[in-house]
Amino acid sequence: MNAGDPAMNKCSTAALPLLVLAIALLAAAYRVHYGTIPALGNRQVAYPAAADGSTVPPLNRLTFLPSVAPSVHAATLARLTDGTVVCAWFAGSREGARDVAIYCSLLRGGRWARPCIIADPHQTGRDTARYVRKVGNPVLGCDTAGRLHLWYVSTSVGGWSTSALNHRVSADGGASWSRAERLVTAPFFNLSTLARTQPVPLMGGGFVLPSYHELFTKHGEILRLDDRGMVLDKQRMPGGGPLLQPAVAPIPEKGEFLALLRNAGTEPRRIAVAALRDGEDRWLARPYLPLANPDSSVALLRLSDGRLLLACNPLTDGRQKLSLFLSSDSGMNWGEAFSVENSPETGDEFSYPALLQDREGMIHLVYTWKRRKIAHRLISPAALANPEVRME
Repeated sequence: MNAGDPAMNKCSTAALPLLVLAIALLAAAYRVHYGTIPALGNRQVAYPAAADGSTVPPLNRLTFLPSVAPSVHAATLARLTDGTVVCAWFAGSREGARDVAIYCSLLRGGRWARPCIIADPHQTGRDTARYVRKVGNPVLGCDTAGRLHLWYVSTSVGGWSTSALNHRVSADGGASWSRAERLVTAPFFNLSTLARTQPVPLMGGGFVLPSYHELFTKHGEILRLDDRGMVLDKQRMPGGGPLLQPAVAPIPEKGEFLALLRNAGTEPRRIAVAALRDGEDRWLARPYLPLANPDSSVALLRLSDGRLLLACNPLTDGRQKLSLFLSSDSGMNWGEAFSVENSPETGDEFSYPALLQDREGMIHLVYTWKRRKIAHRLISPAALANPEVRME
């Protein structure tokens, strides 16, 4: 068949629309996977109002949230507009079991209320019209309109690496919830988007939600969400190794966002760092912190006085030690400010911390306690040391 053959010309003309469609699909896939978040600008960050807390006397109080199951993990915190602190976590007979559900409790009058289930496999499958085998990793966030958002992962087949991200909203402080919606975060199969750490609310509504990917490769991601909690775009974060679960805080004095990431690699077993500067459209890797990380989640919080507070397991192996670190220079240098747990038993685990500062300036820390309980520490800023340790 030669170039002047009418049959060839006809076939070429018919294939043109298919070629254009294929190019459009590839462009859309590239944008979803590797697109850039428009310059957010720290002026758009919704900073919670809180007292300085400097007049609060030193306080360190440990309590445990009510037990609901033999195995518990992955607590998250949020603050309602009336000041109420909310905690959510997953619990069941063991991690990944069919009986695992997402539980929620409110802190009122210094006491945690009886937990209630706010998501489980059956409800999630019914709402999304899909088979759901297990749920986990809840993340709470309160928007500027006062609505409480819940994001959590679910899996139908395989392990956590094939998870999808789901979203529910409560307009009454967690008393009732909308139907779960499965977020669209990837163009093909919509798999392997997980969340773990707190979102950053934006003034005009919406959030910057840290997330991560685990299927075949491991890397951090950032989702930009609208005021309904739906995905606007996604950006892959940099890193020279398998880095997960970015914890993000705004740094308005430098016009940037700072991210600290869990290191799932072998060398260096230290906390990874990335930053997004105002006016730029991509995250850039920065040198690792000289703080060890045993492949364990971290929590990052900007305090009302401008300092950064980090909760982590500062070991190369094991999660038997949990500490708080402070930075007074926007994350350049860190010093240990508070020893939360330090067990001589290498098998003990104090992990997956979450941080929040309430309207009175008090610091709330929740974390997994030996996989059997969710521990809650109420810490006054005065109880934190003011370390002058330079991290070289």
